[in-house]
Amino acid sequence: MHDDPIDPFTGDPTDPAADLEAPGDDAPLDPLTDVERQDVLEDLADLEIYQALLAPIGVRGLVIECEDCREPHYFDWDLLRGNLRHLLSSGRPRVHEPAYDPDPDHYVTWDYARGYADGVHDTLSEGTEDEPGADR
Repeated sequence: MHDDPIDPFTGDPTDPAADLEAPGDDAPLDPLTDVERQDVLEDLADLEIYQALLAPIGVRGLVIECEDCREPHYFDWDLLRGNLRHLLSSGRPRVHEPAYDPDPDHYVTWDYARGYADGVHDTLSEGTEDEPGADR
């Protein structure tokens, strides 16, 4: 099983992209720094929490404003998780491949998901603070 799509022109002498340089041939990407790697690991951990809280109420994933094309891209949970894992293992992001024909009503932003998770956490924490002896 391949993580990346198979090139249908592999070995074809009439490959239309044969004369193009492979991406990164002239300037290899630097590996992720320790800080960048930690950020991606934190995003993966947050994603697990967001999915656990939001999927049961019908949220299918997250919407991200693409910096390249300035369009919203809708990622389901598994696709986003796969993209983050790919970034960790290869040091480079995948070409953005948003969900096919998404219903925007079923996706939320990272900020919304973070706020929702914070709200759930605060609500659960408030319940323990009201109990006798909770401030000891």
